[in-house]
Amino acid sequence: MTTPLQTPFDSVENAHDYVRLLGEAIAEAKSEIAADLAVATKARSERRVQALQIVQFKLDKLEQHLKTSSRLLNDLRSLRRLLLDERLESSASGEDPAA
Repeated sequence: MTTPLQTPFDSVENAHDYVRLLGEAIAEAKSEIAADLAVATKARSERRVQALQIVQFKLDKLEQHLKTSSRLLNDLRSLRRLLLDERLESSASGEDPAA
């Protein structure tokens, strides 16, 4: 009997979807920060411009990490499928999967 999924991280697919949603939120935040940065630049608010540039930099880094995480989750999903298919093929042909 399998237990129902409780969190976004109960499967690789759910974790991949969660990372994708985070990526979308970051893209939205980046566009908002870009707009704020344009306003702050016109207002000549140097301290605010510097703070927004730091936020922009941190969002860029976070976006890169999420893209890497997405690729890693995709690799794990592919490897799991490969392993499960091999296990199904070996048990279907009568081979002992533990051998």
